[in-house]
Amino acid sequence: MRIVVLVICLVTSSIAAAADRPNIILMMSDDQGWGGLSVAMHPDFPGSRSEIHHTPNLEKLAAQGMRFSMGYAPAPVCSPTRISIQTGKSPAQLHWTKAAPAETGHLLIEPRLIRQISNSEKTVGELLQSAGYATAHYGKWHISGGGPGEHGYGEHDGDTGNENAFQFQDPNPVDIFGMADRAEKFMAKSQKAGKPFYIQLSWNALHASENAMKATMAKYQKSLAGQNEKQISTAAITEDLDTGVGRVMDSVDRLGLSDSTYVFYIADNGAGGGRRNGLRGGKGGVWEGGIRVPWIVRGPGIPANSWCHTPVVGYDLLPTFCEWAGVAPSSIPATVEGGSIVSLLTSEGQGGVRRSREELVFHFPHYQGVDGPQSALLLGNLKVIRFLEDNHVELYDLSKDIAERTDLAQEKPAEARQLNDRLTAYLKAIDAQLPEKNPDFDPNAPAPERKGGKGGGGKAGAMKGGKSPGGQKGRKAAPKEQG
Repeated sequence: MRIVVLVICLVTSSIAAAADRPNIILMMSDDQGWGGLSVAMHPDFPGSRSEIHHTPNLEKLAAQGMRFSMGYAPAPVCSPTRISIQTGKSPAQLHWTKAAPAETGHLLIEPRLIRQISNSEKTVGELLQSAGYATAHYGKWHISGGGPGEHGYGEHDGDTGNENAFQFQDPNPVDIFGMADRAEKFMAKSQKAGKPFYIQLSWNALHASENAMKATMAKYQKSLAGQNEKQISTAAITEDLDTGVGRVMDSVDRLGLSDSTYVFYIADNGAGGGRRNGLRGGKGGVWEGGIRVPWIVRGPGIPANSWCHTPVVGYDLLPTFCEWAGVAPSSIPATVEGGSIVSLLTSEGQGGVRRSREELVFHFPHYQGVDGPQSALLLGNLKVIRFLEDNHVELYDLSKDIAERTDLAQEKPAEARQLNDRLTAYLKAIDAQLPEKNPDFDPNAPAPERKGGKGGGGKAGAMKGGKSPGGQKGRKAAPKEQG
């Protein structure tokens, strides 16, 4: 009899512990800009809302939760962001700062990268699994290392990359609906087992946008008549993705898990701004258009239709999730750079994030955007950008100049110097990789072919006698980057 009572007590205790710890769902889109949704990402900036994309389910998610107007991807390209989220470390510390192969023939030689997650890294999946969570990863992994199953995920789709997107077409475009179905089954199974769960849905959309539902494509061919095919297909796959997001949210509600589940929606990198949303630059550069992305969260205790204007970044997710899961701080590697945002979510977006360093750094020592290798440091509303070909710096006040059009470096030299010094100290402290001078560089050689990304058109794009970085005299159309 005592044994039976003991077993009942242990099971009851286990279920109670699971109830005390929330479920967590992280949804991450691919190549989706800050202004790529029909929900505004800033209350005072109309350009933060798309006029051509239709995302009603994300509008609903935003109405139920909190939007972060200064939500950042750790990198302006995909794989570095993905490994950063898994480890809570910046891409610079991880020595993985680019997704596409290195370009040659430029003034600087790009650093050599580590292109797979190491078994020595402790991931968010492993940390939550050790705390008793059921874990799953669906969709695009793209950081090798044997795939999610080797890094803390009990269920997964394997060691997938961009190629996974192209095989799925109507009625399951880019596997959006298949991923949503697998997520619902995993939720139900975890609920039945009395275990809290963590699910990461790394949507392959917006890759393979031409695979959008035929009906959705037809809708935008009509409403966006006269636009180019890429704009039309991107709008179509964006709506299909939103439908998938809606299915996941409906699953949470249908299973009665809304009061115990946090749902995050972010993107892996920016997708440019231009006339659409006013942000400068895009993929492959550290202007706001390359790193500022949608960030929406709903869950227990989060005020509906609320805003947070504190900067947050993808590597803040690991410590946030670990706090909810009850992971002991001593179990989290000391090299983790992110900080928990739990207090922001429960205090109506007020306050700050306690990280190992106050500033956020975005390090992209590569050629991809037209401005060449860059690093940026954000502290409060001030942002300094260093152009690594000649190490000149520019300074912007994002509270007054979100489009980064007015360089304040000459007007505020002390601030520019202080932030630049902090950037130098940070890069040195984490042993960040830097590009080196190319001894074989020929400024009169034809421009190397671009590997993707969009530039910002800053000073670095017009230096050295009017040539762009690497001595380019003109710019060719960029093939699609591999992130």
